[in-house]
Amino acid sequence: MWLFRRGETASTLELLVAGLGNPGPEHARDRHNVGWMVADELSRRLSGSFRSKFSGRLAETRVGDARIALLKPETYMNESGRSIAAAARFFKVAPENVLVVHDDVDLPVGRLQARLGGGLAGHNGLRSISQALGTPEFQRLRIGVGRPERGDPRPVADYVLSPFAPEDDVEEIVGRSADAVESLVSDGLVNTQQRFN
Repeated sequence: MWLFRRGETASTLELLVAGLGNPGPEHARDRHNVGWMVADELSRRLSGSFRSKFSGRLAETRVGDARIALLKPETYMNESGRSIAAAARFFKVAPENVLVVHDDVDLPVGRLQARLGGGLAGHNGLRSISQALGTPEFQRLRIGVGRPERGDPRPVADYVLSPFAPEDDVEEIVGRSADAVESLVSDGLVNTQQRFN
């Protein structure tokens, strides 16, 4: 069920999908960039083509008959809201039709959780988005990246800014996450939660 505001101001998009990450080749494979990896995988699957827009990279495409936009903010994680709010205003997308795909240290590696709203869990990207949209009531796809193992001296901030471990199947994690986004578009939140959470 889509929560559209009817009338001439209704959005032409079913969903604005924002994958979080940091720009620069040095961050490309970081755990913190798993949202970008998912946006790239969706663009590949759905024949999207990224262009510069809204202080980020934007691709408009479709899942079945549903029009979606994929956004990779290039503002650095802590300013993600600036890019996402600009895109949401342009497409007239209500916050509940914004999906933020992001890493989460509170979930084990590869675990997914789709939800609407919720806390910010110390995630600076989510804090920025919540402030820019004026509400925390946007959809999230949380992708578990785990925490440093016992004996790993790195603080969490350094851990998320380092690549996945060799034993983590990044392709499988990104592929399942992209499946979950497609499910959110075509089957809705409740069905996606039952299948992927």
